[in-house]
Amino acid sequence: MKKTVLFIITIFTIIQVNAQTSIFNDLLQTHVSDDGVVDYKSFKSDEVKLDNYIAYLAKTAPNNSWSENKQKAFWINAYNAYTIKLILENYPIKSIMDIKKEGKTAWKIPFAKVGGKIYTLDYIEHEVLRKKLFDPKIHVGVNCASGSCPKLGNIAFTEENVEAELTKLMKAFVNNSMRNKISKKKVQISEIFNWFKADFTKNGSVVDYLNKYSNTEINPNAKISYLKYDWSLNGK
Repeated sequence: MKKTVLFIITIFTIIQVNAQTSIFNDLLQTHVSDDGVVDYKSFKSDEVKLDNYIAYLAKTAPNNSWSENKQKAFWINAYNAYTIKLILENYPIKSIMDIKKEGKTAWKIPFAKVGGKIYTLDYIEHEVLRKKLFDPKIHVGVNCASGSCPKLGNIAFTEENVEAELTKLMKAFVNNSMRNKISKKKVQISEIFNWFKADFTKNGSVVDYLNKYSNTEINPNAKISYLKYDWSLNGK
């Protein structure tokens, strides 16, 4: 009997997660271009749907019974949904850097409710995703709503697609000449590879990591420099 009840609860949870993720997916499909440009004005008109998804996040607590991919997909979606919500609450703005509350930046404001607990965006990124669900590709999954960020994907992450979608986004990011300028002997790359260098060099050098995704093979001794980061809003 206990096994039957547990099975029913598990199935119900899966259906609920999929249904709620579908809502977020529809929002991204509607308001985010294939290039990652967000139409915040039109998103604002759909804010009730976003609030419905956020209400789901607020009462849902991921746990270790979930696969690592399921947890990763959930937390990246949560980070992005709350980032979009924060932008919409302060829209129109020119940059996420303009958002301040009681002296705290956007990433340090405790407002993201997940499973009944309140988190900052920084906590979700650094304490949950980077520490507990480590994967350097997380850095192209979470989005800082800015021009130099890896593009915001217009597909919500799921347990089934998270690995493939993150790989796709990393490849697109590395080979985007607006964000990384790559040649055999010289690379000018995003500050992300500098800020989180430890993440990208766990199994080799930064060049080794880039070569996993780059269309141009980079020499091991290539000269590396970092591009100035554009914090302007990733909107229309």
